Order: sequence, then structure tokens, then C-alpha cells
Amino acid sequence: MRVVTFTIYGSCLVLLYLFSTLFHSLIFTKARNVFQIFDHSSIFLLIAGSYTPYSLVAIGGAWGWTLFGLIWSLTIFGIIYYIFNRGKHVIFDTILYVSMGWLVILSGSYLYVRLSPVGFWLLVGGGIAYTVGALLYTMHNVPFIHVIWHLFVMLGSILMYFSVLLYV
Repeated sequence: MRVVTFTIYGSCLVLLYLFSTLFHSLIFTKARNVFQIFDHSSIFLLIAGSYTPYSLVAIGGAWGWTLFGLIWSLTIFGIIYYIFNRGKHVIFDTILYVSMGWLVILSGSYLYVRLSPVGFWLLVGGGIAYTVGALLYTMHNVPFIHVIWHLFVMLGSILMYFSVLLYV
């Protein structure tokens, strides 16, 4: 189960950075709209992919499978919602991403015990970095905010990666 969940997580992480790179590289082409959908959909996929090793390996049992099913259902909803409402509700999109990410709080006590304090705080630190990045993303009038947002996303990815790699 560990190999499967780590593969799902790693694949979602690679897809996020692949689609982000393609979208930002092709922003001045006709393919921009398609890759924007892929880019934002991959955020939902990374959230669910990140939950996968935590829910199925670290938590496990009925609660782990329930959390896994809930987050992947929200991911499917989020992707479909984004496809049909692309860019119309940036604040709602951000709230949805952040809310999905922080659903993990429902399992905080399980994760604190099963990950060890260091693994748990790497997870929380990753969540905080992603959340700060998401809040910054909504401030479109601030110079260079998009670059700063990407730095927070990379920090969140690094912290979460080491939490999964070393403690799940």
C-alpha cells in the first residue's frame, strides 16, 4: 500500500509542476486556456494525492478510507467546477483549495501520533506555506505576487514531501 500511495502522491506532484510549467510557458499561445484548466485541475489532484499516503498508510482503517473517498470526491467536484467556471470565482476557488487542504485537521490527533511530532509539523508547515501562498495569490495588484506565490507553493511541496518520505 505504501508504494502505491507514494506513487499516486509523486505522480500528482509531478503533474502539478509539469502543467504549471506548460501553462506558464504557453501563456502567449492559443493553448493557454487548455493548459490553464490543466494547471488549476492539477492543484486539486495534488491536494488529493497528498492526502493519499496520509489517509491510507498513516491513518488507515475505516477512517482513512473515508477521508480518502471524501477528498477524492471533492477533487472530482473541484475539477468539474473549474472546467465550467474557469476564472469566474477566484476567491471561491481559493477557499475550496484551502478548505480541502485543511480537512486534514479532522485527523490531527491520529497524524500527530502516527507521524511523530517532526513528521506532523512538516505536514502542518507545508499546509501553512500553501495557505499563505493561496492568500497571496488573491492579491493580484501587488507587484511580483505571482512569483512570491509560487515560492510558497514550492516551500509547501518541499515540507510535505519530506513529511511523506520520512514519516509516513
